[in-house]
Amino acid sequence: MTTAKRILFTGGSGKAGKHVIAYLLDKGHRVLNVDLTPLDQPGVDNLTADITQSGEMFNALTSYANFDELEPGTGVPKFDAVVHFAAVPRILIHPDNKTFEVNTFGTYNVIEAAVKLGIRKIIIASSETTYGVCFADGTALPDSLPVEENHDTNPMDSYGLSKVVNEKTARAFQRRSGFDIYALRIGNVIEPHEYSRFPDFFENPDQRLRNIFCYIDARDLGQIVDRCLEKDGLGYQVFNAGNDENSVDLPNSELIRRYYPGVPVSRPLKEHEALFSNRKIREVLGFEEEHSWRKYVNPSK
Repeated sequence: MTTAKRILFTGGSGKAGKHVIAYLLDKGHRVLNVDLTPLDQPGVDNLTADITQSGEMFNALTSYANFDELEPGTGVPKFDAVVHFAAVPRILIHPDNKTFEVNTFGTYNVIEAAVKLGIRKIIIASSETTYGVCFADGTALPDSLPVEENHDTNPMDSYGLSKVVNEKTARAFQRRSGFDIYALRIGNVIEPHEYSRFPDFFENPDQRLRNIFCYIDARDLGQIVDRCLEKDGLGYQVFNAGNDENSVDLPNSELIRRYYPGVPVSRPLKEHEALFSNRKIREVLGFEEEHSWRKYVNPSK
């Protein structure tokens, strides 16, 4: 059973964030979206603020969410949790130094403010790119399959590097505070309308190699965040956030033969089990996939 929480969510106007916020609102949580662009969605409160400004993050985390919170006359309510998604979302949008600066400074500022204000549950968006495959110069293969959370994180790009640094920042603050800080290594986010792309994925699976064939339905990502909010006492944790299967309709035996010759396989794999493994979120958080691509795409067409 979900316990309603007052949540500060950074970056909720983005591709993933807007769906996660919708999920959290549906679960009864109150969400204040902190972003440079407000989210036009019923039920969500918005505050325009810049994560790279430490003072703005401390101020946002001590802010009313909306006018109704003035009514009791008891001061600003405390946030129960922070969900931090705000970031430059990939390379090749801004210069590399700007991507690294925004993502690392912003994450430091958000976590520092939350910890120093005594907010004991913090969830941050990390990335599949930490594994060094997605934005590699040339083709980079995983060290082993399936890719689980103990796989080395050794990217060569500014975005993936920023996310590795952010995980280390989270770990440092968790060690300092003893609070729960969970980092989600989010796979390739798929919005509901984007299942129209999957027939092309099936026809041309090479285009999914840099994603380790993974995807995460944006609504299932909402469930993962909600389960993180409910799961207390884990300290610092990293979770792959992906769906149960690969984003192409080929069995793992064929994917490995075609794309990963010589890559060690560390354990038996089911025929279509995601190579970007979500076993930890299933076993630790109780994640149950609701939006398999098979609900929306007929692979035979």
